Amino acid sequence: MDYREQIKAYLAQETATLNALDIDSINEVMQLLDEAFENESTIYIFGNGGSSATASHFQNDFNKGISEHTKKKFRFICLNDNVPTVMAIANDIGFEEVFRFQLMGKLKKTDLVVAISGSGNSKNVLNAVEYAKEIGCRVIGITGYDGGKLRVMSDFSLHAPVNSMQITEDIHMIYDHLIMSIYYKTKCGIDHLHN
Repeated sequence: MDYREQIKAYLAQETATLNALDIDSINEVMQLLDEAFENESTIYIFGNGGSSATASHFQNDFNKGISEHTKKKFRFICLNDNVPTVMAIANDIGFEEVFRFQLMGKLKKTDLVVAISGSGNSKNVLNAVEYAKEIGCRVIGITGYDGGKLRVMSDFSLHAPVNSMQITEDIHMIYDHLIMSIYYKTKCGIDHLHN
């Protein structure tokens, strides 16, 4: 079977989505991350399924990738990485509480919450965001499709305007690597674009 036309169609949709990204929103989020970095605030990040892998990847790229080369360090905590904790909360309390429960009694107003949901409607993500808003934390929502409830609830948005979970998740990883690459240059003096 010849897949070339389908490959072209996927790449065309990906390119169209990239061209539609809101650069001002990316800039705002980067300024917020700058502030969290300078103030040594904790940045809690989380998601389900593919978004949980993206959350883990963000934590790795900021806590190790960038922080390896800086005096101050990013302080990301990925709430979906501790599987025993997630499973215990899901089993004993309910899956809708796996993220909110981990924030309760720990989250400070000066911390930052990064919530990832392709649909923007994952109940456990929304519950954690609702709690963060009650505490007075600023929330970055990373979404796809129409952004769902998460985009409305978030103070800042990294949105992938496309009705495809695969391309949404591609774009979410591009957000991670785009920001990381720029921080490599501005915070670490390393220009990965020209190496």
